[in-house]
Amino acid sequence: MHRPTTPSPCRAPWLLPSTTARQMSLLLLGLLALPLALPLAASTGYYRHAFFDNSLTKDTYYYSSGKASAPSSVVLEDGRLPVDSKIFMTPPNALRLEWQSSEGGGWDAEIRIVDLRNREVDFAGDTLYFWLYSPGGISKGDLPVLRLGDTGKHFSSAIALENFVGNLPGEQWVRVAIPFSKVGTGSIEPFEPHRLAALVFSQGKADGVRHTLLVDEVSIDSRTAEHLAPQERKANLPAPQGPVARGYDRHIDISWTPITSPELRRYIVYRSRDGKNFSPIGIQEPGIHRFTDFVGKSGENATYRITASDRNYHESSPSAEVTAATHALNDDEMLTMLEEACFRYYWEGAHPEAGMTLENIPGDDRIVATGASGFGIMALVAGVDRGFITRQQGLERLLKIVTFLEKTPRYHGVWSHFMNGSTAETMPVFGVFDNGGDVVETAFLVEGLLAARQYFHGANDRERDLYQRISHLWETVEWDWYRRSPENDALLWHWSPDWSWRMNHRLTGFNEVMIVYLLGIASPTHAIPADLYYTGWAGQSPQAIDYRSAWGRTKDGDHYANGNTYFGIKLDVGVGSGGPLFFTHYSYMGFDPHALTDRFTNYFENNRNIARINLAYATENPGHHKGYGADSWGLTASDGPHGYNAGAPVAHDDNGTIAPTGALSSFPYTPEASLAAFKHYYRDLGENIWGVYGPRDAFNLDQKWYSPIYMGLNQAPIVVMVENYRTGLLWKLFMSNPEMQPMLDRIHSAAPAK
Repeated sequence: MHRPTTPSPCRAPWLLPSTTARQMSLLLLGLLALPLALPLAASTGYYRHAFFDNSLTKDTYYYSSGKASAPSSVVLEDGRLPVDSKIFMTPPNALRLEWQSSEGGGWDAEIRIVDLRNREVDFAGDTLYFWLYSPGGISKGDLPVLRLGDTGKHFSSAIALENFVGNLPGEQWVRVAIPFSKVGTGSIEPFEPHRLAALVFSQGKADGVRHTLLVDEVSIDSRTAEHLAPQERKANLPAPQGPVARGYDRHIDISWTPITSPELRRYIVYRSRDGKNFSPIGIQEPGIHRFTDFVGKSGENATYRITASDRNYHESSPSAEVTAATHALNDDEMLTMLEEACFRYYWEGAHPEAGMTLENIPGDDRIVATGASGFGIMALVAGVDRGFITRQQGLERLLKIVTFLEKTPRYHGVWSHFMNGSTAETMPVFGVFDNGGDVVETAFLVEGLLAARQYFHGANDRERDLYQRISHLWETVEWDWYRRSPENDALLWHWSPDWSWRMNHRLTGFNEVMIVYLLGIASPTHAIPADLYYTGWAGQSPQAIDYRSAWGRTKDGDHYANGNTYFGIKLDVGVGSGGPLFFTHYSYMGFDPHALTDRFTNYFENNRNIARINLAYATENPGHHKGYGADSWGLTASDGPHGYNAGAPVAHDDNGTIAPTGALSSFPYTPEASLAAFKHYYRDLGENIWGVYGPRDAFNLDQKWYSPIYMGLNQAPIVVMVENYRTGLLWKLFMSNPEMQPMLDRIHSAAPAK
């Protein structure tokens, strides 16, 4: 249970007053880690130890399940374990396990690992730890049985908790330590504890009595310090410095100077409503030094302080106190708030050495994404122009990014999809063949670089240097190589020095790749013929037709032109009802779709109609998904409950998942509907989806699921397209590049007769 005041630095923060210092000493005996030689990377290091810390949702925990056979019972809500927000080891919640074990029956309850995009399950440690709390106490013989499962579907033998807990006292958090050396395998293959994927509690003694356990802070660590005397187990962390609190419409943002100690395991944020009595409201992982307190309404005043906590839950002294209040924002101020929050992903969350954009946060801290970095560069430009950072800060970051790009492997001038931010090496995230150039991701990167080149245009020697270096990167991309041969009528997506053209993925529109053809035609050094725009991007060949009909599962638009009407809206170009909304974002963040009218359509109008169809689909909601409506729409590519999800307004591509970036990045096309969606996401759903980098990647109300991550490809389009709606900044910058108008002229000149 949380306490009303901050505890002393060397005490676990939420033990009940009945817990004595001696009990505390016994609980923590032998659990202090030796300092690491070097700090671990932020998210990767944290998630090599953390199995469960808190639930995003307050009612049930998505990554849990259970079942009972009468006459035994286990309490579940919608098939999941309930969450307790009043009693916890770390704020703001713990998991509640309630059961009754009876003769002839059985029950089980499973807690699964959080499924993070690109998370490698590889825990570091030899011991499983978790905290248990019983309101009334439980004798050791009445505790449930525990089994463990790994990512390979192997499972352990039954673990009798009584051997590791003893009699569990009432109203007291007790830390359980189970050495993996004491855990055997129960399956036909060896159980692998470092690949731990599930904890399964199940029926033990059939005593016919209803019991309750709270479970919190499940982790894997090394048990290395049993021999240390009590005086050697004190926390050795400084208090967080420089706290700042800033109120917005419905939330207060708290930030502080990061602590670099390898002993840091988490930050703990405390709030007071009266300026005197503080209660813990949440934790933050070491790599992020910002916290969002979504209070839910305007006119709320609160005071905050932060502590640093080590692996044994010893806390530092608290930071200085800071106070802020929420206050009503007008629409323009709301948009600035949105841009700034999403901008932080690329400013505070970038790779510290490369300056490039991480694929997702939390995730694998090594992986920087080429295309998302191009988008992030445009977000940085918007951030400078909005005053979120200074021009000098923006310039320094761009120079860091360019320096990194100059030393990375290139494949005929083209960058790979993913790179290691520390070593610059290519990372074949999508498989063995993905170890070469990716011309689509490169185009997204160059789109951002060219916009930045025009913004930082020679005000001083350093800006002139940046201009020249970006120009060199742009001019050394061999777009023509990705045609494969002079006879080929289209560009290909990938080339590898090991596998050559093995992937053989033709670039065929309408989708997100128009920018590749535009930049290829615009290139001053490695240009492709302008007629490839019509034979490749808008091609009518059998290969192009088959490509469109295969992914769209329809003949509508398989010849590029569509002409059909969906929900009363005519679509000139696009497969089926238009596809995911990112088709209308990625190529048009720098390139202004107003500028291109070809024999098929004007692309601003066509993009607007795709967005309108998406909105109309969600409003009509033929799939009867929860939460869809005129203020909750935007089917596009995102994280999903079961992995990557490319949502689109058609039954077979709609599983109930909405990504906020869909509607919010469509501001230039549907300003009123996008604003309505933003207010709904923020004011109505903000408690679950609004965080330190703005809206989380996606949500699915059918499954009561909210994404645990933010994604690099989805936060920047919000910043950039909102800014394009407000000022046209990135469109103006990109289109001011001297290569753009000649490119458009060549496309028009190459147009075949109708």
